Amino acid sequence: MTVLAHLSDLHLDGGSRNADRAERVVGHLRELSRPVDAVLVTGDLADHGDPAEYAEVAKLLDTLPYPVFHCPGNHDSRPAYRSVLLGEEPSDGPVNQVGEAAGVVFALCDTSIPGRGSGRMDDATIAWLDEVLAEAAGRPAFVAFHHPPAVLHHPLLDEIRQHEAARLAEVVERHPDVVGLFCGHAHTPAVTTFAGRPLVVAPGVVSALALPWEPGGEAGWAEGGPLDYDRPPGLAFHVVDDDRRVTTHFRFCP
Repeated sequence: MTVLAHLSDLHLDGGSRNADRAERVVGHLRELSRPVDAVLVTGDLADHGDPAEYAEVAKLLDTLPYPVFHCPGNHDSRPAYRSVLLGEEPSDGPVNQVGEAAGVVFALCDTSIPGRGSGRMDDATIAWLDEVLAEAAGRPAFVAFHHPPAVLHHPLLDEIRQHEAARLAEVVERHPDVVGLFCGHAHTPAVTTFAGRPLVVAPGVVSALALPWEPGGEAGWAEGGPLDYDRPPGLAFHVVDDDRRVTTHFRFCP
């Protein structure tokens, strides 16, 4: 059995409010009675993409005694992300990484489009992912990214999802060892399917999305958007059994 913790959308900005919410989630992970095998953070680690924000992210994630893998979101800045979190030369190219823990391979893909809220995997990322999954043949693999590639039935959110996702589906369908896909961006826990595999969306740490049939769910971005800043921050735990079946539990941290 492999246990993964999955969080997303920390939006650390140098302020105490977002830092407190992120600490509540990370603190919950530090206090587990048994270790998880890995922690995944699927984008929007920083709010403005400033180097100081990534220093805050690094300090927080360094308190976790588990392997931590992450990928950028639309609020992240590729040069600062790469420089501060990865110790690499800053560049504007997509930040794609491979991680491995407990015999499981994680392909962490950059779906961000600099300057835009919506997402897309560019040609280089699609080719990179295909190669990574081919090399992982025989081992269970997860694909993680920020933008959901499927419609989640919230009009404002669906406008800024991952577009041209059929190309991603083609890659996933070619590789039977892909067990599931993980993402964030939506600020709401959600479970659906994509390319015949489970697609799990982590809750937002910074805020929660009000659905169209909930109070505030129809507010436009000009009215402050459908985000609820009072609901507690959350995370997901994914359990992968020997049959490669994925069970997800959501937890919230008052």
